[in-house]
Amino acid sequence: MSINLIRHSDGWGVVRGTDIISLPGTYETTAEVLTEGVKAARESLAKPEAKGIPLRDVTPLNPLPNARVHCQGANYRSHMIESGMDPNRAFNMLFTKSTASMCGADDDIVTPPHVQLLDYEVELGIVVGKPITEPVTVTPQNLAEYVGAFVVANDVSARDIQLPQGQWYKGKSYRTFCPVGPHLCVPENAAEVARWSDLRLTLSVNESKRQDSLAGDMVFQPADTLTEFSQLENFEVGDVILTGTPGGVALQPPKAIAQKVGGLLPESTKWQLFIKGQAKSSAYLKPGDRVVTSIRTDDGALDLGTQHNTIR
Repeated sequence: MSINLIRHSDGWGVVRGTDIISLPGTYETTAEVLTEGVKAARESLAKPEAKGIPLRDVTPLNPLPNARVHCQGANYRSHMIESGMDPNRAFNMLFTKSTASMCGADDDIVTPPHVQLLDYEVELGIVVGKPITEPVTVTPQNLAEYVGAFVVANDVSARDIQLPQGQWYKGKSYRTFCPVGPHLCVPENAAEVARWSDLRLTLSVNESKRQDSLAGDMVFQPADTLTEFSQLENFEVGDVILTGTPGGVALQPPKAIAQKVGGLLPESTKWQLFIKGQAKSSAYLKPGDRVVTSIRTDDGALDLGTQHNTIR
């Protein structure tokens, strides 16, 4: 059975119902947490007398504080269709996000003063569980060797930076633009890892549901993506890959006729009109908005937890 590890101000713990059992010792790296920490967590859960502290009394911290963040763009059929893309695209869109963009699952998301179009993207994070130092072939059969944990992430995006400037890294990497956690959901075996496609991603803003999809809607699946990324990058245990977001984001592409007209305009004019048009949408995040993000299987067997973030 999977376990949920949580990092908070007093160290690491394992979730037991509505409580947390503190883990003995300290863990300097995610690799230690995913080996020795998991072992200690299972031993603690096997002791009914182990005392816990209420989960509601702790503030979850980012469980991957030093991770490098690698990402897939437009990787869900529903997102590609609403963005006007061909869901049968032949290539995987890969990019990175800064380590400094990560924050805790209940932290505020801070909008830089110059950003007008703040968007949300619930994403399933795959925490790397095995070092990768050369090209590897990952298959559905050996995927579990490379998955250390699953985690909830929100790929917050400044669309007025990302698109007009062509700056995906910049537009997605401001501080607090990647809430992570609250839990590291550690599968017990390959069968649980294989249930990644049963995970349901949901995101609501001010109690209005915006995104709701199964991870199985991915176009490029985890095994293929790990294989491709291994041709480009080395990975340490604890690095994370964000695997794309479902449909329902605030960004909506201009209609075809507007895109044709825009193609005839000077570049600066075109993007000024784009930002002006998008700013009319009430879907973009505003100060005071409450964003609730969760990932779990419908039967609750895998539950990565829920984020609660306020925009400021």
